Amino acid sequence: MVKQILSALFIAGCLLLPAQMNGQDGWTLHVEGECSDYTGASAANGTLGVLHWKEPFSVRQIVLNNVFELNDATTVNCAVLGLNPFDISMHVDGEYMSSYTRWSQDIDLRNAEHRTSFTADGKVDVSYSLIALRNLPHSAMFKISLKALSPVSVRFDKRISVPEGYQESRYNHRDFDADGRRIRLQQRDALTAHGRYDVSAASMFIYDESKGEYSQNGECASVEFRMKKDEQIDLCIIGSICTTAEYSDPYSESRRELIYIDRSGPEVIIAGHRRLWDSLWESDIEITGDIKAQEAVRFALYSLYSSCREGTRLSVPPMGLSSQGYNGHIFWDTELWMYPPMLLLNQGIARSMVDYRTDRMEAARRKAGDYGYRGLMYPWESDSFGEEATPVWAITGPMEHHVTADIAIAAWNYYCVTKDINWLRETGWELLKGIAEFWTSRVRDNHDGTYSIAGVVGADEYAQNVTDNAFTNAAAKIALRNAVKAARLCGYEAPHQWSRIAEGIRILSKDGVTWEYEGYAGQQIKQADVNLLVYPLGLVKDKGQMLRDLQYYEDKVDMVHGPAMTFSAFATQYARLGHKEKAGKMFDRAYKPNSRPPFGVFAETPTSNNPYFTTGAGGMLQTVLFGFGGLEITDKGIIQNKPLLPPGWERLVIKGVGPQKKTYVITND
Repeated sequence: MVKQILSALFIAGCLLLPAQMNGQDGWTLHVEGECSDYTGASAANGTLGVLHWKEPFSVRQIVLNNVFELNDATTVNCAVLGLNPFDISMHVDGEYMSSYTRWSQDIDLRNAEHRTSFTADGKVDVSYSLIALRNLPHSAMFKISLKALSPVSVRFDKRISVPEGYQESRYNHRDFDADGRRIRLQQRDALTAHGRYDVSAASMFIYDESKGEYSQNGECASVEFRMKKDEQIDLCIIGSICTTAEYSDPYSESRRELIYIDRSGPEVIIAGHRRLWDSLWESDIEITGDIKAQEAVRFALYSLYSSCREGTRLSVPPMGLSSQGYNGHIFWDTELWMYPPMLLLNQGIARSMVDYRTDRMEAARRKAGDYGYRGLMYPWESDSFGEEATPVWAITGPMEHHVTADIAIAAWNYYCVTKDINWLRETGWELLKGIAEFWTSRVRDNHDGTYSIAGVVGADEYAQNVTDNAFTNAAAKIALRNAVKAARLCGYEAPHQWSRIAEGIRILSKDGVTWEYEGYAGQQIKQADVNLLVYPLGLVKDKGQMLRDLQYYEDKVDMVHGPAMTFSAFATQYARLGHKEKAGKMFDRAYKPNSRPPFGVFAETPTSNNPYFTTGAGGMLQTVLFGFGGLEITDKGIIQNKPLLPPGWERLVIKGVGPQKKTYVITND
């Protein structure tokens, strides 16, 4: 009810100003005025995401990375939402805030801070930043500033709320000394629905105790400030969420992190957070001549950086840390769409994404055996255990096998970029070998020197249970070839059948066009499939073939319900073919219809509202890097082919590429 009232007050208070985006530095996404059509963005640090909304201090949910439990509604393991330590309300002169005006919000991409400002009841100016701390991955902070416009009393109430689905929770208010300083904090913990994990959240105020009065009533903690006109007061509300997925004692750890923030001081903690983001932004993309493209591209990069961390051995679900979309599972989206930009721009994050798969080889080995195959067979939708988590009604779970080849391609590319031969020998080889063994057991010998793969769902998921799907077959070819190369580098002799099968797997064609699968007759397709053989697979190299396939399949794509990545793949290929106008149009089509106001949060399709779609963000970034920038990952490392800027772009600078952190400058000259 409180949120509904706030929403109504927001609209009433903001009708005077039209919504507008006026952050023109490429680093700040800014909006002010009426925002009846609003999609919020998550402030995330790779471990947790805090989904912020338009109403003051509104937090829709806390998204946890890689914490899964059986969900009775979806009937599969689903990402668990965290307890929310930021259930905050504001009171002015003893009454719940009745109106607010002069509202604006910013997303500061440079510093990873989400900022809001407004005037409450005409009596006090309020501004705050929400920060998911990069240096304390289980913690976040509201940093609040107040300025009294007249004598006024301002009170903040704070609770810890529990999402639906948890078992009965336990609440405590803690009041104790830590190194001579009084600590007063709230704490709540609860078991997830089926008891797999204990989730604990703690929160506390940090403020000048000579200016504020603290009180505690039931499960509500409050701090009240009696302010003179023009008086300014700063305070922080800090929260931490820990689980038994990471800690044997999350209850103590969540408190411990808050004490650390308090004793270090918020400004010191924020400075550490910013230093880590400064390091991330050493790898950046600068666009001159198109500020909207600059904002969208940097927002995409920011969203990927926010969704994963170096050293965690975790990956990125399709919606990042913004929601439970697709149950938080890990798909091919990681390896084919989100991973390549990270591999170029942040090898630490890319390594975590690869580690996620190598850590789950035993689960993949079990799945292969359970389905009658050898080697490693990865699930279409992976949960934290690396097991198949696709809903049982979806045929993609048992039949969309190309993900296993996609993982092998990503692993080989990791070696190509890093040249880490020790990793290849100690870890990568085992994965590549296991995947090659899977495909040798998966193919069907046609006894004419060719091999088929029957009973699959390809990248085009509208085509189910088909034979010789172009993308599946091509990805298997590449995976087998890469395994042969890896064997040679590691000093092993690859089985001869790996090469024989790789060269014999059928890629069908008809009338000069690559055919999507046996029996294809021009049906509508969900997304690019055949065209992926050009990029990212690099299997089709003839320019005439590239163009024929593009022209044939372009009007077969579902323009209403198809995901954005199709058009980023098209844009990349048209750029490589030198078709400037067409590449630009396809790039625009890859993100503009999917951008949700007011910040341009990315949705999966033009008609869906399930952002932030980090998969689509990865595809868009690939167009910039591998299409317009001309970059390419090869066996010899990263090279640059002929770049091509789309219409309106004057200059493209790609910073911090590869282990050497190279910079590429592309102009229209």
